[in-house]
Amino acid sequence: MSTSEHQLATAGELAVPDEITSPQAKLVYLSVLLTEEAKAADLQQMLGVPKLTLFAVLESLAAQDLIQRTGDCYVCR
Repeated sequence: MSTSEHQLATAGELAVPDEITSPQAKLVYLSVLLTEEAKAADLQQMLGVPKLTLFAVLESLAAQDLIQRTGDCYVCR
């Protein structure tokens, strides 16, 4: 696989759904996608966003069926 093919494959795997318009929501979604299973505390530390903001974004993404809460972690659907 050439470098450009690898970059395209990676970019395709990290595509953000069109319904996510907020830059913060895109960042949270991609972070959950990359970590495969993320705890809220880990996301907060990694992204440096306030806890209330993070939970509001996670709740919004879950309401759109883009992520799912599994116990104390979040995963992409």
